Amino acid sequence: MLHAVASIIAVVFYLSAAVYQGLYLFNPKRAPMRGRFLALGAIAVVAHGVSVVGTIYTPHGIDLGFFRVLSLIFWFICFIGLLGALRRPLDNALALLFPLTSLALIVALLARGPDTHLQIFSPGVLSHIVLSILSYSVLSLCALQALVLALQERQLKHRHLSGVLNALPPLQTMEAILFELLWVGVVLLSLSILTGALYVENLFAQHLVHKTVFSIIAWLIFSGLLWGHHQLGWRGHTAVRWTLVGFSALVLGYFGTKLVLELILHRTAG
Repeated sequence: MLHAVASIIAVVFYLSAAVYQGLYLFNPKRAPMRGRFLALGAIAVVAHGVSVVGTIYTPHGIDLGFFRVLSLIFWFICFIGLLGALRRPLDNALALLFPLTSLALIVALLARGPDTHLQIFSPGVLSHIVLSILSYSVLSLCALQALVLALQERQLKHRHLSGVLNALPPLQTMEAILFELLWVGVVLLSLSILTGALYVENLFAQHLVHKTVFSIIAWLIFSGLLWGHHQLGWRGHTAVRWTLVGFSALVLGYFGTKLVLELILHRTAG
């Protein structure tokens, strides 16, 4: 099948890009060619996109199962990461992300969850689903960024920035990237909640209430963090802590619901 071939191509190129950049991490004297690394990553992202389309759009309908959505989220993270790398030095961060994306791709290709095929959506509901997935993707990247930022700060305090962290962009750049991503993520999450309120028939139905409540909690946390950063100068540990708290709420609301319903109770999460 086309999507299976595309998945294999994507994994090969993701890992090739990671290994190519990794050789530089272990030997700083050997500078890689950015163009070659980005080209490998771009081919992987294109192939990954073909794989995502093939695994989600099936002859039986749209499959938004846990592992399929996870692969889609990793695809979007890599996509916006590559776009960001065109103007910021994110190559090393992408090299760390690509192996995780490869794992998500393999699992999405091989894992078989319950039947989650859905019927044709109205444009409004489809826009809600797409915006939800995009917001989760960006805010997932924010959480990853926050973790790396925390590790950088910790090593700087001990005056021992070494290993992979030493190859990442400076602390100030990483923090600026975090807040840029947070703005994008909050805008997408806001639109997701708005379209859900407008187009989803019962947003507080039994199988949706946890997702809705935790999404709103996450929105309040992220919005409060952005307000605090703009008005009170919040940054550093405060930014990291609240980013991770907000992301945890989002994970509990979305993936927690899908994980329990699909993989434990063997029901469709919706």
